[in-house]
Amino acid sequence: MFGFNMKKFVALLILILISCVTADDYDVPQTQLPANVSIEGTQISLRAVKNNYDEETGDIFTFSGDQYFEAYVISSDRAGNFYNELILQDRPENPEAGIQILIDENALYQRYNFGRKVFVKLNGLSISKSNGLIQLGKQNRGDLDPITPSEIDEYLVRSEIIEEIIPQQIDIGDFSPEFLCTYVQLDNIQFNRNLFTQTNSTFAAETYDQFDGFRQIEECGSDDTALLSTSTYADFRSVNLPASSGTILGVLGRDFYDDFYVVQVNSTEDLSFGNERCDPEFFNCGNNTEEGDTILFEENFAEITNENRLDPLGWTNVNINGGEERFVDATSNGNRTLRISAYNTGENPLEAWLVTPPIDLSQTQNEVLSFDIRASYDNGTILQVYISEDFNGDPETANWQLLEANIPMGPSNQNATIFRNSKIDISCFTAEVYVGFRYQGRDPSRTTTYDIDNIKVTAE
Repeated sequence: MFGFNMKKFVALLILILISCVTADDYDVPQTQLPANVSIEGTQISLRAVKNNYDEETGDIFTFSGDQYFEAYVISSDRAGNFYNELILQDRPENPEAGIQILIDENALYQRYNFGRKVFVKLNGLSISKSNGLIQLGKQNRGDLDPITPSEIDEYLVRSEIIEEIIPQQIDIGDFSPEFLCTYVQLDNIQFNRNLFTQTNSTFAAETYDQFDGFRQIEECGSDDTALLSTSTYADFRSVNLPASSGTILGVLGRDFYDDFYVVQVNSTEDLSFGNERCDPEFFNCGNNTEEGDTILFEENFAEITNENRLDPLGWTNVNINGGEERFVDATSNGNRTLRISAYNTGENPLEAWLVTPPIDLSQTQNEVLSFDIRASYDNGTILQVYISEDFNGDPETANWQLLEANIPMGPSNQNATIFRNSKIDISCFTAEVYVGFRYQGRDPSRTTTYDIDNIKVTAE
């Protein structure tokens, strides 16, 4: 007979007990914490904490003494869309301030879950600003380092209190520094239609996504747009975007280069979509996209070595805001195009129009308009294509009809290599028409670069 081994029996029993515990039981440690955490020192507001950063000098400020503040967690790294950071706001409802804390630790949601009340002890922490956000961390010369895992308990005290976070209901047009690092709710939102005409785009798994995927969101009933930012490491990066409209809950932030506002969600559960889309009405002559043998108009810009050469050819190329930037000649890989970008222009807004010479449709039928467009350094779709019968040289006085063009999405941080073609039925027009390309940028937040090529009208 084998002798009974108590040590092996106990080990086996422990293994069985552990195997019966599901992964979710480890999500938030059930540490018994007092309802009223007692912390020595002087409590100050989060707004007072942020006021120690001097926007004019940009100098790092290091706290000393026994001050602390209380706040509530509004970020979660459970789905991987936040990394090595906690976003805190000072109240569960109607917050006055929010802040980013740098922490060199993964799975922070297990201890500092959404809605958790925490206390942050400031002695030894430093405050600065990077990527457009006010941050807390540890000073390392002229920069901030994250709090190390061994230091977390020295600076953060977790309360047992978990509050319901009530998002601030705001419009895209309300975005401002006062809402940064706070939890917001955007209603009547949809993703730009061009994200679905190419393919069913994902949150951040397209070939042009690097580090983050930016997807343009639009507010129904207004012309306001913004960008949803998703990490290419997020668990839901490959999930298809919802094609309907609805509500988004998320943290308001800034992009890495501090050029524009972004909305960052904790998971796909923060999107509640299912309503009808609110796309604009496009002028529709029909569905014929088969090009005829007769070419009524064609321009590939091969001979346009300077945009000024367009003027004697009957083109209109104008910045209607009084600025200098307009469509310019460009060459890449030996191919000449017309290019427009608001980047580094200092123009806000920048509205430029490129309008063709008159194209006579009176003697033909089954006319089709085609053109190629390429998007690079994409931070939002800001190009539209129109057609008019009464253009007289001033884009602002003509009656324009919006065409359903295929405006491509491009990489956010590099030049694109692929053009996207549009073919549009314009056969219901029977006189002279003008095709207008309208660019609506603003530096630095809307600066997508577009190349236009191979504009052609065919008929039978």
